[in-house]
Amino acid sequence: MDKSVVFAVAGSGKTTRLVAALDEVRRFLLVTYTEANYNNLRAKVIERFGYMPPNIAIYTYFRFLHSFCYRPFLRSKKDTRGITFNAPERFPVYPLTHDRRYMSPGRWLYANRLAKFIEQSGLVDAVVARIEKYFDVFFVDEVQDFGGHDFNFLLKISAAQVRTSFVGDFHQHTFDTSRDGNVNANLHADYDAYKKKFERACLKVDTDSLIRSRRCSKSVCDFITEKIGINIQAHDERTSVVRFEDDPATVEALYRDSGTVKLFYKEHQKYDCFSQNWGASKGMDCYEDVCVVLNPGNVKAWKAGSFRDINPETRNKLYVACSRARGNLTFIPESLLKQYKRS
Repeated sequence: MDKSVVFAVAGSGKTTRLVAALDEVRRFLLVTYTEANYNNLRAKVIERFGYMPPNIAIYTYFRFLHSFCYRPFLRSKKDTRGITFNAPERFPVYPLTHDRRYMSPGRWLYANRLAKFIEQSGLVDAVVARIEKYFDVFFVDEVQDFGGHDFNFLLKISAAQVRTSFVGDFHQHTFDTSRDGNVNANLHADYDAYKKKFERACLKVDTDSLIRSRRCSKSVCDFITEKIGINIQAHDERTSVVRFEDDPATVEALYRDSGTVKLFYKEHQKYDCFSQNWGASKGMDCYEDVCVVLNPGNVKAWKAGSFRDINPETRNKLYVACSRARGNLTFIPESLLKQYKRS
């Protein structure tokens, strides 16, 4: 069976490539992490076929994990109520074989341990067989977001004898599906080591087919490469404006411009404008001009001429935000927007 993982740059068309590979005959399983990407995937499938074909199943990861992998085997036996995203209690420390390690006193399953619970219950082979029974092709989008026990589980079920393709962008890792202590705590610390984990799971690693961004102009790609330190190439020679703006009148006009999205590091909902947070904008492909709002620390980095040395997680989120731009990319200081912030 063809099994691969494709590492793509932002805007290179990885989701488009997945959708283009679909048909109305084979049975497809598509799994992604965020609700935004689920909605984007579903919209693109409907756009292609004019409806949602019944042979194509799209899941957010935790819905897939609970309803497809856990529920048919353990729901009745364990009498659980669903998933909680609250952290497990620190004490007492239950052994790996104890149910209470994986669920709350009210029998809600801990999201960050559900994959491990399925594995510990000896059900990986049963899940693999279930995938093989109901599907011919298994696609995972935004694979870089899988962490903790979920990453291990994903590699184990990739053994299913169906065509398998994972796609993602290592540098767009801004969230983890889950974390549990030291499990895969350093998973995203080293790109080469990360790729080797897929190779050991017998997936072919493709770093060449989606290396050019169709979304971003050469100007934006060059900025990301030179100033953020993440290599991204443009598909063509199209140019656009990349600038920093701190003139109060210009900043106010940008803030009030309903056609330009404002991307904040956090708490975008506290501003009454067309906005989103840096990390949460991942998967969004509907913006033209983008305005990235910088906090004081990142304004300092701009003035120093580089974002290469900022916190790695912040740097990845900034890369996500900048790479949303099809057109111009403008940076403004958040300090000039304080007057508009809701208390």
